[in-house]
Amino acid sequence: MTKLELLGRLSVLSVASVVASSVLCGTGCAVANERGEEQEVDEKAVDDALTSVSALSRSLKFQGRVYVSATASDATIVSAVRSQTQTAFGALRTAQVGVNSRELKDVDPKTFVKTKVTVVDAAGTKTPMLRVEYTYTDNAVVPKSFARRSALNLAVMGSGYASLTDRILKECTDNDSEAQEFQSSIWYVFNPSLSSCRTAMSKEQKAIDAAKAKLTTGQVPRVEVDRLYLPTTVSLGSDKTNKGASYPEYDRLYAGGVKPGKLVVGLVNGILDHGDSALVDDTGYSEWLQELREVFKARPFKLVSSQPAANFSFTVSGKKITATFDDVIAWKLDGKTAPGLTTTQMKDLNTQAADAVALKWLTFEVPVTVTVGGTSKSVGLQILTYFGADGDSGPHKYAIKNSDVFIYNGHSYIGYGPLDPSRFTASDFPTSYQILFIDGCVSYNYYEKDYYPLKSGGTRNLELITNGLEAPEWHSGYALGRFVARLLDGTQASYRDLLTAAADTDSLRVVDGELDNTYDPAKKQITVK
Repeated sequence: MTKLELLGRLSVLSVASVVASSVLCGTGCAVANERGEEQEVDEKAVDDALTSVSALSRSLKFQGRVYVSATASDATIVSAVRSQTQTAFGALRTAQVGVNSRELKDVDPKTFVKTKVTVVDAAGTKTPMLRVEYTYTDNAVVPKSFARRSALNLAVMGSGYASLTDRILKECTDNDSEAQEFQSSIWYVFNPSLSSCRTAMSKEQKAIDAAKAKLTTGQVPRVEVDRLYLPTTVSLGSDKTNKGASYPEYDRLYAGGVKPGKLVVGLVNGILDHGDSALVDDTGYSEWLQELREVFKARPFKLVSSQPAANFSFTVSGKKITATFDDVIAWKLDGKTAPGLTTTQMKDLNTQAADAVALKWLTFEVPVTVTVGGTSKSVGLQILTYFGADGDSGPHKYAIKNSDVFIYNGHSYIGYGPLDPSRFTASDFPTSYQILFIDGCVSYNYYEKDYYPLKSGGTRNLELITNGLEAPEWHSGYALGRFVARLLDGTQASYRDLLTAAADTDSLRVVDGELDNTYDPAKKQITVK
């Protein structure tokens, strides 16, 4: 089960050649040969090395074209190109490729090649128009199985695709419940590698070729302008993945960032299910409790505060029951029964317990002694956590402002939800060093590059951990809990070790901003007791 994007959070596909005669590819564009062997790629993308255990960092390039009015402004042209590049999002996502620029919006007008053409319709009417060809370049993450892939034959869609979603749904999506749910954002589920889509593209291309044969130089048939599918070759540049060991700046974390003498890990967990089910029945509730259980295995954390106050005294069928947070976990995850209660009464008790702890800021703490370079000091390890986050940015902003390490487990809302960078300003971030782990679907595209301009010091003070593809709900709490437990176990684990700890839900997960870190456990020993 994955975290669906519109309502919440959301096999390497064999991408066959579509219509060879119509593939857009100019100088420097790479094409895989029939055996799929890697060929040289002329690649000028900005270097963006990432750390990952499941993905490779590659540059990405493809070409496309749009037709606009002969008098179109530069702004109109950019808008038309962005509308088309957005449709590559689904094509790449379904091919297991994550792209860095938000919905592929960062088009470069310097690559535009404008040509005046005469468009001729079936009745012979001629209309002057402008053909604009462009090259799109970005950073991407791909599965390690793509190590020898240099190109993918995919497609983008034409300008009129939004009015043809019924056709696209049947021809170029899986047409399952998820695709149908996304019909109004059909670009998200567009899959040109499907055989039905390749057939549709081939049929469309034959009609275009037949119309072109009747025209002269400089003329374009209307069916070309109105085409629905535009095959293109996506070239992949050389591997830029960080192969060396990199570490969080543990010395800075233990120095106390947002709170003197504390290392604060903020855990914000969202509602995962759709509909109006009770908090106790939401998948996110169980994942949150599992996350905390894994963290508590590493250190004997104790609940030290709750805002608003959490009451652990319950009444079930006239019986008074006083509990601890550990009891709440055992009741829900292990099916443990409170003394003297029936199964029906336990259901009532679990509901009361969920209502008692949800939508509250709970702080757990354990004191440790940290020794850095022979100097020891007391540090309080804190877990600041909240369950029940939904579309409101409030909990996320509070946790980010008050945490050294922020971890979110929940919906991405196709990037337009509570963590949308456009909802944040620099004042929402502390000036101290931070790690942000956004465990939502396709968070590498939505929440990666746009956060750095908001953080004082940029990558010097911020590391981001994001997912290139959809992240599964199941085991998300377990995986994130193991990540936190590994981070706080005192061994100063590398980022690769941390990602391995959370491998159960690894969906092309990457770390960015870590390459300028200076901490090295071989040079600066840290012990935590």
